[in-house]
Amino acid sequence: MKTQSSTTQANINPEKAFEILKQGNLRFVQNLKANRDLLSQVNDTKEGQWPFAVVLSCIDSRTSAELIFDQGLGDIFSVRIAGNFVNQDILGSMEFGCNVAGSKLIVVLGHSKCGALKGGLDSDAIRTTGMNNLSHLVDHFNPIIDEIIKDGEDRSSKNADLLERLNHQNVKQTIADIRNQSPTLNALESEGKIKIVGANYDVETGVVTWS
Repeated sequence: MKTQSSTTQANINPEKAFEILKQGNLRFVQNLKANRDLLSQVNDTKEGQWPFAVVLSCIDSRTSAELIFDQGLGDIFSVRIAGNFVNQDILGSMEFGCNVAGSKLIVVLGHSKCGALKGGLDSDAIRTTGMNNLSHLVDHFNPIIDEIIKDGEDRSSKNADLLERLNHQNVKQTIADIRNQSPTLNALESEGKIKIVGANYDVETGVVTWS
């Protein structure tokens, strides 16, 4: 598998970038890892990098984008935060990745059984622990929870159906936030220069489904 270069990146459009990641996950699930010389890729990328995609995922140790999409050094920008949401700094990183470094695809990757989202559902309990920064993080999900929860429904991490609905809605909300809060990325997508897509990783099977 060749290292990305300015030439190969220029020849990848958003749809091709999307297909590369889909095929990479298929290899991962089938345990058919592409043949790469990673030390050679270190040498190939010592003067620069030309990633074709930006993947925003959770910090969960099971969701390493390079592994589950079977990518090598220099192939993708990997942005990680618990709960895979965006803030100004992450949007700036995405703008760099796409508008400066030339990536053609943004993927917002959620995953099943997300601990950050469980924390959002159990935010009242977390607030009593004194972990103020963690409380601030999980409170980010409150508006989404309020939007999707049903009357009388149990609001806790024990409610597996609510957790899964929150997972999917959070991905949708993050994509909306990218478009609404970054005129740069919104314009690139409108011009067809990039594509912004949502996806979900199943921690039980390794399969990525696309939305």
